[in-house]
Amino acid sequence: MPDHHHETHRTHRIGWLRAAVLGANDGIVSTASLIVGIAAAHAAHNEILLTGIAGLVAGAMSMAAGEYVSVSSQADTERADLARERKELDENEQHEQQELQAIYILRGLEPALARQVAEQLMKHDALGAHARDELGISDTGAARPVQAALTSALTFGIGAVLPLFIVLIAPVPDLIISVSLASLIFLALLGILAAYTGGSSIIKGAFRVTFWGALAMGLTAGVGYFFGAVV
Repeated sequence: MPDHHHETHRTHRIGWLRAAVLGANDGIVSTASLIVGIAAAHAAHNEILLTGIAGLVAGAMSMAAGEYVSVSSQADTERADLARERKELDENEQHEQQELQAIYILRGLEPALARQVAEQLMKHDALGAHARDELGISDTGAARPVQAALTSALTFGIGAVLPLFIVLIAPVPDLIISVSLASLIFLALLGILAAYTGGSSIIKGAFRVTFWGALAMGLTAGVGYFFGAVV
């Protein structure tokens, strides 16, 4: 009996994973940095909380708008490329088959086999074959603007709520330390989760996000302390 080996791949997660990690990371880093910066300027507790909430709302909307515009531009480019490819297939199918054959030869197939593969794929789905092998467009990496926008806004909000929660429960004198340490822990957990989901190095993933988060909070705290002292 043949052994049907089933392989599990993670490339189908690329689109939503990128938007989710980016949103949550930005939510934690930007909100925690705002809170730490305002706290370092010796602001009152209610001012710190208000700044954090405003940062959450503004950041979530900014993330949604930015992702939507960016991914929409990608989708427009993909549609334009596919329309041009469809036109070329209608006008000169033989030339397009030769292009596909040349691609497969460059990938290591013998010319006769490359021609046979190109012919078979063209008969099955000519536009799909050219989209995948000539243009690099596939269902896995296809642009989905609304999904990216909603995912980024939601995950940003979730990330931003975490340092805000620390503001609510931490003593005011320890606010900077509490928010900073808690946010770094949140970032490390986010990096671990993202790395595990994507199948990459957990240590590298955790270090990457905590390093940049610590740098952002440190710089913002410095700005808040300096300008707070000047004012």
